[in-house]
Amino acid sequence: MANNKPFFSEHICKGCSLCVEACPKSLICLGKGLNRLGYHPAGLYNEKECTGCGLCAVMCPDVAITLEQGV
Repeated sequence: MANNKPFFSEHICKGCSLCVEACPKSLICLGKGLNRLGYHPAGLYNEKECTGCGLCAVMCPDVAITLEQGV
């Protein structure tokens, strides 16, 4: 069975932190740097521990997170 992993489109993320709150394993955080929109984009900092549940993608209001299959 292929693992699903979230892909974060940092260039459209507005740093709302909804994905950070939604992650049941607390593996998502806002970055220190700014994207082109001036926001701190979210990212996955411990990819090996991610279960691919997809809650982060469901919560993202800007569809900045997608699940990549087979990664």
